[in-house]
Formats: sequence, C-alpha cells, structure tokens
Amino acid sequence: MSFDRYVAICKPLRYTTIMTFKLQVHIVNVCWVLGCLLVFLIYIFLTKLDFCDSNIIDYFYCDIAPVADIACSDTTVVELVTSMTSTPLVLSPFAFIIGTYVSIVLTILKIQSTSGRHKAFSTCSSHLTVVCMYYGTLAVNYTFPRSDHSVNINKGLSLMYMVVTPFFNPIVYSLRNRDIRRAIENTFLGIRGIIFFQ
Repeated sequence: MSFDRYVAICKPLRYTTIMTFKLQVHIVNVCWVLGCLLVFLIYIFLTKLDFCDSNIIDYFYCDIAPVADIACSDTTVVELVTSMTSTPLVLSPFAFIIGTYVSIVLTILKIQSTSGRHKAFSTCSSHLTVVCMYYGTLAVNYTFPRSDHSVNINKGLSLMYMVVTPFFNPIVYSLRNRDIRRAIENTFLGIRGIIFFQ
C-alpha cells in the first residue's frame, strides 16, 4: 500500500505502467511465500521440543511463545530462531514503508498549494498511523526475547496487531470518506433524537 501511494504521489504520470496487475501479484506472492517459509522454519524447531506438562495454552490462539512456554525442554534455540527470523521479516517491510513515506513527504513539500499539501498529508497520515501501530506491536512481540515481558503483555500486544489494528483500519479509511462520515453523523443524531423523545 505504501509503494502504491509512493508511485501515485511521486510518479503519478507513470502510475499505470509501474503498478501493473502482474507487479501486484508478485508483491503479494513474495509476502506470502517469505512469511510462510519463515514461520515454517520456526515451527520445525518447535516440534523438536519436549512437552511433558499441561497441554493447555494460556493464550488467544496457538502462537510461538505460549507453545514454547508449556515445553519442559530448553527453548533457547526456538527463541533465538524466532528473533533471528522475525527481525528481518518485521523490520524490512517497516523500513521500506518508512522510506517510501520519506519520499512522499519530500514530494508533498514541493506542492505549492496549502490545500493540496494538507489533502496529501491527511491521506497518508492515517495509513502511517495504522502501519506504526501494527509493526510496533509486532516488533516488540517477536523480535525481543520473551523473558523481557510477561505473558499478559504478550497477550495485549497480540490483541493489538490481530484485532485492534484490523478493526481500526476500515474505520480510519472509512471516516475519510465524506459520505460515510455524514451517514454516521445522521445515525448518531437519529439515535440521540429517539432517546431524547422517549
């Protein structure tokens, strides 16, 4: 999405020739393949662990950290592999996104009209906010050793990137649409009117 915005703002005349369907499919495929391969590598190391205690995982879903917590063998290798694979998987896309936004900001600053600059900044700021929230929680949860934070902090961080960020994503982008904003305002005014007259 950041690359799409970069091309749209920094190279608007070449947008259709750069952002082809074929390129979009390649980008999606690379993301899926790299993500699946790295996670598969971590799970190979998880299968080498011995589990002798309870099989109940104190978590929302079956993630790496809670599975390693119920293992009775040494989990240092799993933690090391998780940190080593997660760091490039999380930080590389985040660095790329920040790089594209630096280019976008430099291009926006060249726009002469104040309203044009304001519109471009407001369009990008919502996406950048969601990206920072998502990658920030991912980085803390997967790139730092588990012993640095408790299970409850892990749960909260997981909740942030698995539920809160996807929940806020459509809200942030929808509220930018004038028609949707007007419909929400009318709905709340209608509800307030019904409550007031009862």
